[in-house]
Amino acid sequence: MNRTLFTGRAIKGSIAALLLACVPAQSTELLNSSYDVARELFVALNPPFEQQWQKEHPGDTLTIKQSHAGSSKQALAILQGLRADVVTYNQVTDVQILHDRGNLIPADWQSRLPHNSSPFYSTMGFLVRKGNPKNIHDWSDLARGDVKLVFPNPKTSGNGRYAYLGAWGAANLADGGDAAKTRAWMQKFLANVEVFDTGGRGATTTFAERNQGDVLISFESEVNNIRHQYGDDKYEVIIPKTNILAEFPVAWVDKNVEKNGTEQAAKEYLNYLYSPAAQRIISSFYYRVNDPAIMAAAKDKFPDVKLFRVEDQFGGWPQVMKTHFGDGGELDSLIAAGHRQ
Repeated sequence: MNRTLFTGRAIKGSIAALLLACVPAQSTELLNSSYDVARELFVALNPPFEQQWQKEHPGDTLTIKQSHAGSSKQALAILQGLRADVVTYNQVTDVQILHDRGNLIPADWQSRLPHNSSPFYSTMGFLVRKGNPKNIHDWSDLARGDVKLVFPNPKTSGNGRYAYLGAWGAANLADGGDAAKTRAWMQKFLANVEVFDTGGRGATTTFAERNQGDVLISFESEVNNIRHQYGDDKYEVIIPKTNILAEFPVAWVDKNVEKNGTEQAAKEYLNYLYSPAAQRIISSFYYRVNDPAIMAAAKDKFPDVKLFRVEDQFGGWPQVMKTHFGDGGELDSLIAAGHRQ
C-alpha cells in the first residue's frame, strides 16, 4: 500500500477518534416537585434510578433535583412558572389543579399509571411522648380539654387536610352520621390545635424540636420516621383503628417536559416508583404499597386499620375543597366558633 495514502488514512482516523472523544456526554436533569415530608424518601429513591438510567442510556448522565414544601404551595409554584418535570404529591387536588388552572396536564392524568397514578399510600398517625402521658389511643381522645395538638394548616398542606378529614370522618362514623354531633366534636378538636404550621416538616420541628404540643398528627410514615430519627426512647406511635386513606398521586407535567426535553426520563422515573426495588425502599419508610408480597414481608410494621376514602365519606375532593377548605367553609366556621367561646 502507498505509504502516503496509509498515513493520510491513519491521520484522518485519529482526527475522527479525537473529535468523537471531545463530544460532551449528554446530561439530563429532572426536577421533582414534592410534598414537605418526602425529602428522605426521595434521597433514597433517586440514586438507584439515576444509576439504572445511565446503564440503559450510555453516555447520558441523569440528575434528579428535588423541591419540597406543602403540596398546595408546590402546585401554585408550578402554575406560576416553576418548570418541574414531575410532581409527587400527597393529594389529588394538588395535581388536578395543574390541569384545571394551567392546562399543564391532561384531564385523564390519573389513568396513565396504575392505582389511580398513586404508587404508594398511607394513613394518619399520632406521635406522643414516651409513656403516652395524656393516654391517647384514638381520635376521640383528641378533643379532650387537656390535650394540645400540632398538625399542618389544612389551607396550605395536604398533610393537614388529611389530618382534619381523618378526624371528621372518624367522628362522623362514631356518631352514626349525626352532623351536629360531628361539628360539635370538631370544634373542640380544632380548639386544641396549638400550632398550625404551613407544612408537615414545620409541624415536626414544632413538636420534636420546640417541644410544643402533646400530639403530632401526621402521616403514618412521618411519625414513624420521626420516632426513629429523634429517638425510640422519646416517642411512641399510635395508629387509629378507623382511619383515612391517603393516596400519593404522581404525574409528569406534559407542558414542562415538552419544553425541557425530558419526557422519556420523566415517564421512566415515575414508572420506576412501581418497581419491586422502589416499592421495597418506599415500604422501608413506612409507606404502604400495593405490592402484596412486599406488604406481607413488612406486615409487622403496619397495624391493621379500617380505611375510609374521601370519596365515600365526603363526596370527593372537589366538594371537600369547596365545603370544608374554601373561604368561609366548615374549617373557617369551626375555628371562628371556637374563638367566640
